Amino acid sequence: MKRGFVILTVLFLFLFPQVSSGRMYIDITSPGFRAIPTAIYDLLGPEEAEEISAILRDDLEFSGVFYPVDRDAYIETPLPVFNPQNWTPLGVELVLKGSATVDADRIEVIVYLYDVVEARKILQRRYSAHKRHLIPLAHSIADDIYKTVTGEEGGFRTKIAFIGEKKGKRTIYLMDWNGRRLKSTGITAELLVSLHWSRDGKKLLYSSARGKQWGIYLADFQKRKELIIIRSTATNIAGDFFPDGERFLFSSSKAGTPDLYIYNMKKKKAERITWKRGIEISPTVSPDGRFIAFVSDHGGTPQIYVMGLDGKRPRRISFNSRYCTSPAWSPRGDRIAYTCMIGGKHQIFIVGTDGSDSVQLTDRGNNEDPSFSPNGRFITFTSDRDGYKRVYIMRANGEVQRPVSPKNMRAFGPEWSPNKVF
Repeated sequence: MKRGFVILTVLFLFLFPQVSSGRMYIDITSPGFRAIPTAIYDLLGPEEAEEISAILRDDLEFSGVFYPVDRDAYIETPLPVFNPQNWTPLGVELVLKGSATVDADRIEVIVYLYDVVEARKILQRRYSAHKRHLIPLAHSIADDIYKTVTGEEGGFRTKIAFIGEKKGKRTIYLMDWNGRRLKSTGITAELLVSLHWSRDGKKLLYSSARGKQWGIYLADFQKRKELIIIRSTATNIAGDFFPDGERFLFSSSKAGTPDLYIYNMKKKKAERITWKRGIEISPTVSPDGRFIAFVSDHGGTPQIYVMGLDGKRPRRISFNSRYCTSPAWSPRGDRIAYTCMIGGKHQIFIVGTDGSDSVQLTDRGNNEDPSFSPNGRFITFTSDRDGYKRVYIMRANGEVQRPVSPKNMRAFGPEWSPNKVF
């Protein structure tokens, strides 16, 4: 089996200074928020402009913030001229225009975003990149548009790590958030589980059974190394990194039944934090590093609990069924996604950290392994609704669920990267 792994080339996208911009942050957290009617023109220019336009439209529409207006309603030229009176009767609130040029092996794009309500241009920016970086360039434009309107990071240049299985072998893959640019890391084994990104996006933690020993491994993409952190005959399953990047959570059966531990990589030392009979597994740390959500059966059946780092005073927060697993903390720290068995099928729920306002997000097939996008607006997960396991994404309210991993590949265990990825 492979010990090394293929290191993916870092893509550098050079952005020219912003020519002009305005701030019009929309509160997309408001209960009454509705998608903003937006005229999204195709960029003027060669065939590359068409591909960039398609990516932009897909990114912005899937975000749930922008509602693309039918292009048959557009009455202005695609040139960068703007008259709000042309758009107000149509209910359009934003207008996006732009153009692209290709010179040898480089693409240059300029975009303009207009606010109809305020009757002004709120974004004008020029971009330049090598032609082979067309896709990340398009995602970067979408990120800037999203941030201009919401004040939040868009996350369209993020990646999803997942485990793909072919002919009994499991491999860790990376892909763009929408499933494009699939790459194998080269990390392959018969058993691979529990992927976890470091907060800076430069490392990936995972568990693998090799030579009859369960180990926790670290893929360091910058140093091009795979490191063995923990390995023994006990079952050792990786959990989340802490914000400091030096510690991570894991579960281990080395003392008997699985308990939770904190491992300090700098000191190369593990600290046990749970001591109850039964199982404690699947730990995930809050964004501020102060609390842990995990699975325990000390109440009789597997349920989701929250506690401090000292392992004391755990609080149960799942009450949907007798079997709940796979907690994932939202980046804002106010919600936790998890999986429960409902009617013989696994379904994904989201709940407040105090156990309030639980909402079921899925209802077709088995759905597991939730992981939030870095801005908390989307969730990736595993579903077998197509007859075999695939990686899906959806908005965090359960809307617009769609597969993103390749067809005919058994794929599961997705983990959404932070905004910065090696």
